[in-house]
Amino acid sequence: MKSYSLQGQAALVTGADSGIGKGVALELAKAGAKLLINYAHNQVAADQTVNEIKSAGGEAFAFQADVSHEAEVQAMFAEMFKRYGTIDILVNNAGLQKDSKFVDMTLDQWQTVININLTGQFLCSREAAREFIRRGVVQERSKAAGKIICMSSVHEVIPWGGHVNYATSKGGIMMLMKSMAQELAPHKIRVVSIGPGAIQTPINRDAWGTPESLEKLLTLIPYNRIGQPDDIGRLAAWLSSDEADYITGITIFMDGGMTLYPGFADNG
Repeated sequence: MKSYSLQGQAALVTGADSGIGKGVALELAKAGAKLLINYAHNQVAADQTVNEIKSAGGEAFAFQADVSHEAEVQAMFAEMFKRYGTIDILVNNAGLQKDSKFVDMTLDQWQTVININLTGQFLCSREAAREFIRRGVVQERSKAAGKIICMSSVHEVIPWGGHVNYATSKGGIMMLMKSMAQELAPHKIRVVSIGPGAIQTPINRDAWGTPESLEKLLTLIPYNRIGQPDDIGRLAAWLSSDEADYITGITIFMDGGMTLYPGFADNG
């Protein structure tokens, strides 16, 4: 049984129509938060997330916005404030991959990943922080004025050939998160990152979709299982709560030990 509550708090989760984002949204709703479910293209999937939350007695609505476009982000936050009055929790989850060998990578492949994965987190975090500072701490809601969770990856520290744009975006998220945390802490705003390892979502289906590919993937995971979206969701909900009030400025890796570099387990 949960020892924490997000009752009465309003949360925005980007890219919440599927995968990790959906898992996070469902867990925040279970803890009592009301949700804005952001999506880029798949309204049917976003509506399904909303319906699952409502069927369980929660409150949610879906909103389409490309997080790399400033005007769309600002319109999304305006609708959030119209519906819920304010925001307490932002989960920067939206992200994508456009994989290529480095020498073959196009500028469009590079820029699209950086724009969504990194600039999108900047734009959403800036709008949330402005509201957190404007409103300040409301004790009956939370000990913090606001919480920002940045979805990073083990690839903020593990290099990844063939995915230079993606790994660079995640390394950038690490410094974005830390720099925001340093600057915003005096305002009682907490900023943290979650660094998932291999999570069973559509974005990485090629890595687990067959028994052979899954077996190969598990050689990188000492704990010998692939993660699930609700693993990340439960961590995000806890980090959003007052139980985690003294945590800011760090990445928590949730990866089954992938960042332990298992290739060195037998002395390299």
